Amino acid sequence: MHYTSPLKCLRVDRLLVAPYLAVSLTGCGASRLSPVIPVGAVPSTLAEASAWVDSTGTREPVIHRFRWQFRDAVGSAGGPGSARITPGDSLRFDVAGPLGSGRGAAFVIGDTARWAHPEENVRKLVPNYPLLWAMLGIVRLPVTVEEVRRFEDARVTAWQFVSGMDTTEYAWIRDPEPRLIADVRQAGGRIGRVETRFDAEGRLKSSRLDVPSAPARLDIRYVSTERTDRFPPDIWTPPAP
Repeated sequence: MHYTSPLKCLRVDRLLVAPYLAVSLTGCGASRLSPVIPVGAVPSTLAEASAWVDSTGTREPVIHRFRWQFRDAVGSAGGPGSARITPGDSLRFDVAGPLGSGRGAAFVIGDTARWAHPEENVRKLVPNYPLLWAMLGIVRLPVTVEEVRRFEDARVTAWQFVSGMDTTEYAWIRDPEPRLIADVRQAGGRIGRVETRFDAEGRLKSSRLDVPSAPARLDIRYVSTERTDRFPPDIWTPPAP
């Protein structure tokens, strides 16, 4: 994927920032990331995997508010954001930069965006929607699965889904503050790696998306989570130009 920064409207001293980011983010490359699924995984079934995946979803509409920071070799930007999720597969994702600049929004159903505005801003931040769901603590099955493998011990539950040269892996790590790790590869190349952290009560705490090929990094720090009965219908419509 060719990356061009949508964050041109943000004032960044590229002469100072870009060399630093180029060095620091190179460490996020594929060769530096440890395997998600441990040695010893065994074949499993899609039905068993589906039961685990369903356990990660929300049971009622919820809105997460967060602060985000994006960095790549061109510069950095950040600001407030939110994610509205309904039970099942619908998600409205919004971000804004300083003083409201650098806005981006998307309406996602499953693994597909019904709309994204501006599309290049959203794609820059999140190059893959299963990775976005993982940043929100929710696991999604790939659309096509040919092979399923599973690993579980007292600390880790991990799944691997393979379809041709595409691989999606998840690991749930039962630390005092649990973690969800997601890794997506397409055509043998890594799209990105997510690590989402929860507090001791299971609430979203933070998440990080590394995109090795760019290289780029998106960090999210969760501020609040609110549950609601429903969302107004207009949140699913694209913002006015």
